[in-house]
Amino acid sequence: MMSLHSYLLFVLAAVALILVPGPDMMYMLGRCLAQGRRAGILSAVGFNLGGYVHLTAAVLGLSAILATSATAFTVVKWIGAAYLVYLGLSALWSKQAPLAIQTDATAGRRSRTILWQAFLSDVLNPKVALFFLALLPQFVDRSAPHPTLQIILLGVTVNAIGLPTNIAIACFAARITRGLRRNGSATVWLRRGLGTLFIALGLRIAVERV
Repeated sequence: MMSLHSYLLFVLAAVALILVPGPDMMYMLGRCLAQGRRAGILSAVGFNLGGYVHLTAAVLGLSAILATSATAFTVVKWIGAAYLVYLGLSALWSKQAPLAIQTDATAGRRSRTILWQAFLSDVLNPKVALFFLALLPQFVDRSAPHPTLQIILLGVTVNAIGLPTNIAIACFAARITRGLRRNGSATVWLRRGLGTLFIALGLRIAVERV
């Protein structure tokens, strides 16, 4: 297996990369600012579940296809971009009043929707797949037995670090914007900002290249 030094170095690299703002981070903050702590936490959980899909893909070699096939990358990229734009337009067109999540049956459905949307947003982002493909192999000792187990360990480590980190960020963001969400007119602008953010993220993914 890899040395302890290599593993700790990987942990530091993973923390640094997780804290760098990207589409997932901006998506989570947008949800959190517009809909509160619960929405932010659900987004973080959705991203974490999506991370395991990318880890599985990396282990099975599907991420390598994304890296080497321009067609495959383009297809996944445009699907992900279109989905984010769809979420943005839905938020802009929504006539829903207060954005705070309720504790009733409707809230349960909204919670599942937020979780599912965050999951799909992460799974359909080819940059996340390429992140797993590019970073994990750098810390694998190819001369040691069971390199696949090393990749799994590193991938699980990334997700284990990412979940509590993102939850902490979501809670902090929700706390400092609680007053805004209680203001009726502010929630309208927050929803519009959320929709605009999703559309911008979709367009950003659409124009990115490997």
